[in-house]
Amino acid sequence: MNRLVFLAPVALFALLIGAFAAGLGRDPSKLPSTLIDKPLPAFDLPAVRAGDVGMKSTDNIGQPHLLNVFASWCVSCRIEHPVLLQLKAEGVPIDGLDWKDEPSDGQKYLIDQGDPYRLAGNDKTGRAGIDLGVAGVPETFLVDRKGRVRYKQIGPITAEDWAGTIKPLMDRLRAEG
Repeated sequence: MNRLVFLAPVALFALLIGAFAAGLGRDPSKLPSTLIDKPLPAFDLPAVRAGDVGMKSTDNIGQPHLLNVFASWCVSCRIEHPVLLQLKAEGVPIDGLDWKDEPSDGQKYLIDQGDPYRLAGNDKTGRAGIDLGVAGVPETFLVDRKGRVRYKQIGPITAEDWAGTIKPLMDRLRAEG
């Protein structure tokens, strides 16, 4: 009986250590999204840029595109931004969702850093981001021509992410016709 009282906490501790060790081996940027293969949640956002029309979730049905969630206050967004500008130069359609930000701050960010977006909507309240399952910025969604989310990137897109994962998926979606 004394041996069982001693071994039970030791066994429980060993299981706990094993669970933590398994968790350390996982990449937190590879969390699955509940939106994969589901329609993009509906939103209708005011414009970030003065004089623009804003952005709706249905604006780009018919064409695969990226939806990039960013904010002027986001340090990682500044790291990702040159990649987005390069993708724009290559003709990749990208829309921007300015998350939990003042429209004037988002507009200044795009003026200062360069503007990779076709459309840019402001989600000051964060409601659209909540519906998308955004936990932080940047996050990017690959949306197919029917408006369904096909991939979610958590964290900044790197050139390697684009070339190795996102571009092949986008090429496949374009070929699906």
